[in-house]
Amino acid sequence: MPAYRPEEIEKKWQAHWKTHKTFEVSNSFDKPKYYVLDMFPYPSGAGLHVGHPLGYIASDIVSRFKRLQGFNVLHPMGFDSFGLPAEQYAIQTGQHPEKTTRENIQRYIEQLSSLGFSYDWSREIRTSDSSYYKWTQWIFLKLFNSWYNLETNRAENIRTLQDIFGEKGSAGVRAAGDADERHDFTAGQWQMMTEKQRIDAVHPYRLAYQSDTYVNWCAALGTVLSNDEVKDGLSERGGYPVERRLMPQWNLRITAYADRLLQGLDTIDWPEPVKEMQRNWIGRSVGAEVTFPLQNAPQQGIKVYTTRVDTIYGATFMVLAPEHELAAQLTTPEQKEAVEAYVLASKRRSERDRMADTKTVSGVFTGSYAINPVSAEPVPVWLADYVLAGYGTGAVMAVPSGDQRDYLFAKHFNLPIIAVTDAQQNLDQQADPTKEGRYINSELINGLTFKEANDKLITWLEEHNLGKGKVNFRLRDAIFGRQRYWGEPLPIYYKEGLAYGVAEADLPIVLPEIDEYKPTETGEPPLGRAQDWKYRGKFDFELSTMPGWAGSSWYYLRYMDPHNDERFVSEEAEQYWQTVDLYMGGAEHATGHLLYARFWYLFLKDLGLVSGNEPFQKLINQGMILGRSNFVYRLNLTWNVDSRQSSQSALSKYFPPAIFISKGKLDKYEAGDASTIDEIKNFIKNYPAEFNKRDLGVVINHVDGFQGFSALHVDISIVENDFMNMEAFRRWRPDFTNSEFITEDDGRYICGWEVEKMSKNRFNVANPDELINRYGADALRLYEMFLGPLEQFKPWNTSGMSGVSSFLKKLWRLFHPEDGKLAVTDEAATPAELKALHKAIKKAQEDIERFSFNTSVSTFMIAVNELTALNCHKRAILEPLTVIISPYAPHLAEELWAELGHEPGSITNAQFPVFEEKYLEEASIDYPISFNGKMRGKMTFAAAAVAADIEKEVLASEIFEKFSEGKAAKKVIVVPGRMVNVVV
Repeated sequence: MPAYRPEEIEKKWQAHWKTHKTFEVSNSFDKPKYYVLDMFPYPSGAGLHVGHPLGYIASDIVSRFKRLQGFNVLHPMGFDSFGLPAEQYAIQTGQHPEKTTRENIQRYIEQLSSLGFSYDWSREIRTSDSSYYKWTQWIFLKLFNSWYNLETNRAENIRTLQDIFGEKGSAGVRAAGDADERHDFTAGQWQMMTEKQRIDAVHPYRLAYQSDTYVNWCAALGTVLSNDEVKDGLSERGGYPVERRLMPQWNLRITAYADRLLQGLDTIDWPEPVKEMQRNWIGRSVGAEVTFPLQNAPQQGIKVYTTRVDTIYGATFMVLAPEHELAAQLTTPEQKEAVEAYVLASKRRSERDRMADTKTVSGVFTGSYAINPVSAEPVPVWLADYVLAGYGTGAVMAVPSGDQRDYLFAKHFNLPIIAVTDAQQNLDQQADPTKEGRYINSELINGLTFKEANDKLITWLEEHNLGKGKVNFRLRDAIFGRQRYWGEPLPIYYKEGLAYGVAEADLPIVLPEIDEYKPTETGEPPLGRAQDWKYRGKFDFELSTMPGWAGSSWYYLRYMDPHNDERFVSEEAEQYWQTVDLYMGGAEHATGHLLYARFWYLFLKDLGLVSGNEPFQKLINQGMILGRSNFVYRLNLTWNVDSRQSSQSALSKYFPPAIFISKGKLDKYEAGDASTIDEIKNFIKNYPAEFNKRDLGVVINHVDGFQGFSALHVDISIVENDFMNMEAFRRWRPDFTNSEFITEDDGRYICGWEVEKMSKNRFNVANPDELINRYGADALRLYEMFLGPLEQFKPWNTSGMSGVSSFLKKLWRLFHPEDGKLAVTDEAATPAELKALHKAIKKAQEDIERFSFNTSVSTFMIAVNELTALNCHKRAILEPLTVIISPYAPHLAEELWAELGHEPGSITNAQFPVFEEKYLEEASIDYPISFNGKMRGKMTFAAAAVAADIEKEVLASEIFEKFSEGKAAKKVIVVPGRMVNVVV
């Protein structure tokens, strides 16, 4: 082969890998295992852009490196293929989401394969395949049929709970969950219960349960949305209004695992910011639950949870979430109109917006009062959307002297602010949450310290049955239902209004065919359209489907044994692969997928179905590749218009010609360059006299002038090194067909640029297919690693690809000088060549093991440059060099490996070269020679030379004779390996 042609080499080896199933891995137990996992993608119709493969390339390098070290490497890929985008597309087009999803997946597979990833495609999974979601449904049934025993600190089968009820009744049962939702009964009463009564009694204990829950409801989409799918009160997809609504929903009791989820973070090698996000999301706090009796109904009360019960005497008002169950009851007739308006407005704001908005103060008085349980003072009850129904009890005792948000609220509504310690300062300006000093204005605890006051108040509240000490969590149970079609059906049916789990033998419950993919006319979820869809022909199925995160919470386990029809993963496979050794993915999943996956794993651990303690041992968050956007600059022209529709807004839709000014000229104009200002004025003056649209009743007589400039994104595909192809620009969009350009003096148009998020809306997406066609997949792989540290955000610049492409050609020429035939010799390597090689071996291994891939690419470039300078074409050097480069540039490495006489495709199972320190040892060292501290020259000595021999040679040298000025040496200081200083 006369020249390096990546387009031929890469297709050849991709076909070889596929035909020979090179990367298929068996569950053989004779090798040490290493499990590398990428967060699997949702297959959108847009396909991949160059930002997507960053983590995939890094994980592939690690996978290939571990194979070279003798590991049995599991490196799978699949698709998170349920989701709202496919469903919305189905609603718009009438196409089944399965069809578009399948087509999108095929596109992804083609793109991923073109990058040479060493995935074991025989283990591919798709969460929307019934053979996969059969087991997602199976895990849900396990959750449905389990409760969390606080005595044993683990999940147990619901039968053990029923046995306790039969022996002792409900008294003394310590179970995770809300005790207020449960009923007290004796063993005798349990024995007398009907089936319905027993199911009702058990349901509040289940780990998968139904309850009325506040959700983000989007009427236009007909479904519940997660907080991540809501932005500024609108759905992220479509921009439709979203409101908070109380609906019956399926929930998973993740709160039962809150403490264990916190503790597990200390055992895993994850980025600290991700662990901290999970800690904050779980939000463990120690405090007290206190009941404030209602003034007009003392037998009823408002429960609050507080971490500062010591400040209770400073609670001058109460604030309830607008959705609080007591809100309507507490609202007086005089306040009804104001309260209803405020509640309606609050429904339109997501929890995330309400939490994030710390500047706006809003609220409404209910007209009712509660009683402070320790001071017996009446406190007004308000509603405000800074309190969330889903956190704590949905109510707070407001202490404006100690909490800034309460302080702002009190100031805004002119409510009392009472100091509670003698150490609080500047309460006329802000709240002071200090725990220092001693308590004042607090009858029971006056004069006490924080610890003394806290303990005394909790004891007093417990004695008077008005409160108790309690550990609380910010974490809420996970809403598990979506009113959508394209998701896993919940394996639940209803008999006489009660929810039952289907028999495991009847799984999977497959999505039925329906005529449309939107909610029914009566408001039921899309599954309500299914005809004759009943369990065993007579019982109604649950019409909600699972959320997108259901299938992704356990997919890593299915990769271990993807074709097992009898078990979600065999015991042997699970015990061999155990947990993921390296997980690559985005930090944006910290409080979603990563938390839910840990929860499911701990649950499966309780059931004895998995053997590890955490699912993902090491996590790396790859940074984002930022797009390098280009801009053109349009003059905002003012037109003289003669038209029946003469307004500028009417004119705009007729696409009058635009004038664009080059960045260089714009900079000169803004700097006040007189000649450029005159040039723009003359250009406008000489603009075509008439742009005629008589058929539309519009005639543009001439341009009056312009009012500044507008920067517009331009497609980077028609820009190279910031120079834009103006004809391509005119063809790009119909409204720019007649555009004119004020160019640089050489006739070219220079674009502006900015680094920002890569997005199709910004036209700054670099298509990997185009780059692969132009430079090759190996060049793209190396370049993405070369951009900078994996975890950092980094800008994309396509022009940098040429440098990496040149490096690969230079590597090729070590084997094929001047693009000729293979010219590798069997000559012995020189010390200099061995030094260049072993420096590269050492650095490559160290860099991969610490996931510093960008510096490895630099190392390869240095090594190739050194070997080129040494005119090295020796097998002893080039063969190991090929192996260490193969994880980064696998196609070229395979080609060179085969040319060196090895079995085609066998580099995957080669051995990573062993670094030998001896080749880096210097045979000689150049010593600087100083006289009285001033360096006067250099002398070369053997690396093993001792100080006495060095001193002897220096004193006998010409340099000593020249600079000693005939004086004797008083002292000779030799620093071995560094320097010599002669004192004369």
